[in-house]
Amino acid sequence: MNHESMSAYGLWSLVIINSAVFVIFAYSFTKPRSPRDWRSFGGFSAFIVALFTEMYGIPLTMYLLSGYLQRRFPGLDPLSHDAGHLWWTLTGQQGNPHFGVLHILSNLLIFGGFILLSAAWHILYAAQRAHKLATTGVYARIRHPQYVGFIAIMFGFLLQWPTILTLVMFPLLVWMYVHLAHTEEADAEREFGEAYRTYAARTPRWLPNLAEESTAPQPGR
Repeated sequence: MNHESMSAYGLWSLVIINSAVFVIFAYSFTKPRSPRDWRSFGGFSAFIVALFTEMYGIPLTMYLLSGYLQRRFPGLDPLSHDAGHLWWTLTGQQGNPHFGVLHILSNLLIFGGFILLSAAWHILYAAQRAHKLATTGVYARIRHPQYVGFIAIMFGFLLQWPTILTLVMFPLLVWMYVHLAHTEEADAEREFGEAYRTYAARTPRWLPNLAEESTAPQPGR
C-alpha cells in the first residue's frame, strides 16, 4: 500500500464539501416542509453522504474487493481513484474513466435530475400556495417528477461510483419513493376527488408516454 494509493482516500475535506454541495443543491430545489418531504430528502442525503464517504474517505468496497481485483487484474492498484470507478475497472477498460460512456451518462443523469427537481419545485410550490393540483410543466408529463429526479441522480452516481452500501441503499430508497408516491396520490384523491382522478388517468406516474405524444395530432393537420 503505497503513498500514491493512500492519497486517493482519507480526504475528509472533500467528503464534507461534496456532500454539502449536493445536499444543499437538493434542499434548495425541493424545500422540504412536511414530514413526508423530509423523509424523501433525508433518504437522498444519506445516499449522498455514504457515496462520498467511500469515494474520498474510507474505500470500504475497494478494501473488500481488493483481493479479487488484484487476482483478476494483476498490477492494478485497487486503492487508486481510477480503480474506484468499478464498472470501468471490472470490464477491464483502459485510460481515464472520466471520459468513458458510463461516466458521461452518469453526469447527464445527475444534471438532468437536478433540473427536474428545480422545475418540479417551482410548479408544486405555486400550486400548494393556491391550494390547487400541480398539473402544468413537468407535472403535465409525469405525476411525481421530484421522486424521478432523486432516483435519476442516485442512479447516475451508481453508474459513476458504485459501492456495496449504495447498491443496497438504492432499491430501498426507490421502494420508499414509490411508497411515498402512492401515499401522496391517496391524499390528493381525498382532497381533490374527481379532478385528481381525471389528472391521474391522463398523466403517467413515472415516465412520460412518448407513444401518445408522437401520435398526437399536430397543429394545422
